[in-house]
Amino acid sequence: MNKLTLLVLSGTLLFAGVGCDDVARTSGDAPTTVEEGAQVDDPTQVEATQDDATSEVRREQLDADIRAREERDEVFGDDEQARADSDLQSQVRAKLEANITQGQLTVEAENGRVIIVGTVPNQQDYDSIVPLAQEIQGVNEVIIRDVKVVPPAES
Repeated sequence: MNKLTLLVLSGTLLFAGVGCDDVARTSGDAPTTVEEGAQVDDPTQVEATQDDATSEVRREQLDADIRAREERDEVFGDDEQARADSDLQSQVRAKLEANITQGQLTVEAENGRVIIVGTVPNQQDYDSIVPLAQEIQGVNEVIIRDVKVVPPAES
């Protein structure tokens, strides 16, 4: 019985670890990694990305996420609190998703350093990536790696 329990627990932990991404993505079609050469499959097809990012339900989710983090920070931390990498990733992703609705971006954070890859539809969105990411408490450095400006396909 103990061996069976150990086997079940080990399998669960293995699958849970495999299922977790080490990056946060603004859309399902954003790159799955921030490594050199990471690409979006079809960067010109951004209508679904924009529809999702601008939907009322998604907007409410983003707002609720932001409020929950702010409340948690007020209760448990001060402005100098070191942030977990996953918190930074999630917050930067939410900020970019809310403000760059046609972006297909992937975010990775480590020790206050944020790396961003993917595509945006115009230069204005590209130029807003660093300032938006720097608005998040705990972000010390923003590196834009392989973010390309790709206009959406004509409908």
